[in-house]
Amino acid sequence: MASDLAQISTRSARTRIVIAVAIVVVFSIGWMSVRREFGSMIAEMTPPTDPAASQLLDSARSLAPGDPMTYWLASGIERQSFSPESAKRSMNLMEEAVKLSPYDYRWWIELGRASEQAGNAEQAEAAFQHAVDLAPSYTIPRWQVGNFYIRKGDVDKAKPELKLATVNNYKYRLQVFGLAWDYFDHDPQKVEELASDGPDVLVALTMFYAQRGQPADALRIWNKLSEEDKAKFPQISSVVVQGLYDKRAFPQALEFSRQLNIDADAQPEAVSNPGFERIVNSAEHTYFGWQFPKQGKVDVNWDGAVKHSGSKSLRLNFKGFTAQELFTASQLVVVKPSKKYRLTFWARTENLRSAGPPQVDVTNAVDDRLIVSSQPMPQGTNDWQQITVEFTTPENCNAISIRTTRVFCGDGCPLLGSLWYDDFELTAQ
Repeated sequence: MASDLAQISTRSARTRIVIAVAIVVVFSIGWMSVRREFGSMIAEMTPPTDPAASQLLDSARSLAPGDPMTYWLASGIERQSFSPESAKRSMNLMEEAVKLSPYDYRWWIELGRASEQAGNAEQAEAAFQHAVDLAPSYTIPRWQVGNFYIRKGDVDKAKPELKLATVNNYKYRLQVFGLAWDYFDHDPQKVEELASDGPDVLVALTMFYAQRGQPADALRIWNKLSEEDKAKFPQISSVVVQGLYDKRAFPQALEFSRQLNIDADAQPEAVSNPGFERIVNSAEHTYFGWQFPKQGKVDVNWDGAVKHSGSKSLRLNFKGFTAQELFTASQLVVVKPSKKYRLTFWARTENLRSAGPPQVDVTNAVDDRLIVSSQPMPQGTNDWQQITVEFTTPENCNAISIRTTRVFCGDGCPLLGSLWYDDFELTAQ
């Protein structure tokens, strides 16, 4: 019995020792893993340009001596010296990194960059190409090797790589287009040679041209999309039309706005909703319809009781408006430059009184310069009368702004009474 207990005790002691050793081993392995991860994290988060990069590299190496990330950081630090010797050391460090992790395309890209800086173009090309082989469907390797060939002046090799870089990544699409735009002296044909197929790419190219102030090219590319595809990108197309409008590319902005049904009825060289038959909500977004900026002591309403023709007119009620500048009832109309036009409209007044009565201005929407003003609206109470304004658009004019202003009469000059508008018409001469 005693001997049996002794044997059990001995076995229990041995078991406890084995368990203790196992725990120590597990914790040791865990600690080593944590050390390595922590060292790798330090290297990854440290920019080579950081003033303390060398000290942080030492810490990372002590924690993770065989981690390729530490070699990447060391290589990047060497590249900051811009000397032939440091460039070669940088390349050698990345050679070690790819030995440690030969299937990670990132290190092959970095080896390519370091080799190119060290003047070893042959190794650089091989490294970039190997990165592509490791990750053939990834954008970044294609972008890097395409840029390498551009820097070498080998455009024929660069084109297919850069074109593939535009397939899946919006950011790199725009970068490829920008690179081609600058490299090929703003040649749209060359840019489009690098655009892969697909509606996403066409939309990105539309955005690119709009941002570059190329409205005709933006519209041309947009119209390559089917109506079904256009409907899939309402937010993008809205950004494009706003961009074209802001750049005062009004003819192209009008076409986009029509296609988006923002200004579906607007036409070039014509006043939209000329007889105010369609009531416009003040919150309704429009680029080429009637707009009524809010101004104190001026009410704007549709009037179904008083009209020259149709079923409605527009009524402006002035209730002691005293500001020097009046700006309301405005509309942008696309026109052609250096062309004669006649603008006619019908006006009616009731108890209109002011030393600075309302008038209709026609301005060049491209530079906001006044082209012509109508005669002032008749004072007092007057039945409908037609007012005519004739003008020639300036050479730089692709749109005009028709808007109600007032004759200048200084500060504190009240404007009272009512004014009706109806039946606007713009005629090319």
